[in-house]
Amino acid sequence: MPPSQGSAHPLRLLGVYAALLAVVYALVFFTGDKSPTPKLGIDLQGGTRVTLSARTPDGSKPSQDSLKKAQDIIENRVNGLGVGGSEVVIDGDNIVITVPGDDGQQARALATTAKLYIRPVLQAVPATGRGATPQTTPGTQPAPAAQPEATQPATPESTQTPETTQSVPQQRVFPAQQPTEPPTDPGLTPTEEATKEIQAAKAVRQSTDPAVQQAALATLDCGKADPLTGNDDPALPLVTCSTDGTEVFLLDKSRIDGQEIKDATSGLNQQQARHEVYLDFKSGGSDAWAALTGEYVYKRVAFVLDSRVVSAPVVQQGPQQGGRTQISGNFTATSAKELANTLKYGSLPLSFQTSEAETVSATLGLSSLKAGLLAGAVGLAVVLLYCLVYYRMLGFVTGLSLVASGLAVYGIMVLLGRWIGFTLDLAGIAGLIIGIGMTADSFVVFFERIKDEMREGRSFRSAAPRGWQRARRTILSGNAVSFIAAAVLYVLAVGQVKGFAFTLGLTTILDVVVVFLVTSPLVLLASRTAFWSKPSVNGLGAIQQVARERKAAAAALGKA
Repeated sequence: MPPSQGSAHPLRLLGVYAALLAVVYALVFFTGDKSPTPKLGIDLQGGTRVTLSARTPDGSKPSQDSLKKAQDIIENRVNGLGVGGSEVVIDGDNIVITVPGDDGQQARALATTAKLYIRPVLQAVPATGRGATPQTTPGTQPAPAAQPEATQPATPESTQTPETTQSVPQQRVFPAQQPTEPPTDPGLTPTEEATKEIQAAKAVRQSTDPAVQQAALATLDCGKADPLTGNDDPALPLVTCSTDGTEVFLLDKSRIDGQEIKDATSGLNQQQARHEVYLDFKSGGSDAWAALTGEYVYKRVAFVLDSRVVSAPVVQQGPQQGGRTQISGNFTATSAKELANTLKYGSLPLSFQTSEAETVSATLGLSSLKAGLLAGAVGLAVVLLYCLVYYRMLGFVTGLSLVASGLAVYGIMVLLGRWIGFTLDLAGIAGLIIGIGMTADSFVVFFERIKDEMREGRSFRSAAPRGWQRARRTILSGNAVSFIAAAVLYVLAVGQVKGFAFTLGLTTILDVVVVFLVTSPLVLLASRTAFWSKPSVNGLGAIQQVARERKAAAAALGKA
């Protein structure tokens, strides 16, 4: 009989699995932070909590619909960055974000309002020495001293063209009344005080009066918290700072809204050796972008995120078609990815004031983790003992397969923690244990099919490949159902249940890999050796006796 499909090269299949395992652990020990331990969730290592207080321009109470929408967007941002085990809950009129570990900046980044507008630059001055404010005609290029280091085209495909500048005489502006910060009224509530700050900032920094605009340019302090964050009016001019605090800009009204963004990704510009965020516009945004770049060739346009200029490149060629552009700035790989993820899922319907980060202690702690792992190890040992007693040699194969599966799971958990921020909590550990238990179920299906073949009178050597042919379809069907259930649960669930579904689905996939690349080859190899074929070793003597009795009974009936 020719060898059945999947059983011709058991050593080759084992070699494939060994190579995959070697790649996983090479990545564990030679990439990233090289820490061979997975990241733990909030319930095991504690976390950091930040409370977000909504700030509306008119001081009104935020609606529950807007809070719910903000919660959904923040949760999408969490999921876009990976399965991190973060919690986002509504507490009255506030939203509370809790992230694993002690990095409060991550929670604040998730709370970014992410209102993006693209505005033409009317004037730009250095943030230092702003008393000498260069006068520029609206829409013209500022003096060279006001140029940013990056004067790249606004699209990656643009070609470099020498920029033209227009130098103008310096002139100090003395407005009739310098804008000052509104005095603090002790009789106002925090909400009323915030509303007053927003209105006062708008009156100065979004004025249409040229004298007030010049005064704002001369006096704006980029080092202070911005009350306009996420609250600027896109239909009015804006005086604001760059995110790095090196320039102050006078910007025209918004020409493109961030709602026109269809997709956002991050990547490394190989030519410029810097990280950038790439934007794809919808059809309406694409047309507006083409019109804007056609109008402002050799002039600057600003990408304004939450009232601050992220990037203000010179348009080197226009009009730009295709609806694709980029944001460049002082990005790292992480910050570029976070900004792309934030823009991808849209802006929050509210702007928020974040509280100081506070530490949250672990609800269960490492002692509970050790107790849970000990319970899982005891259960696994009992399963292995039962398999050894009932299946003899096949039980030994079960143990080897489970060890191979466990090694792969552990290495993948470590890598997922580095790559997508996956954190392992008790719910995730429960998913792993259940998934590994389902792997043992697959072994049982395979072994029982072998026994069925031997009851028909076949030897262990011939029953093993035939039993595998019959078992693999059942194994694939069972795992497909489990994976679909895990996928549906992952999509519909929130919080720690999502982590449970994720680990369950992952171990279900690994179950198929281990059964095909480890268990089946080991059994096929064992069936071809004289030692493992002995009934006293493989524990199949009783099955062979049943086969002999059936054969004898059939022979007796034939003679009768």
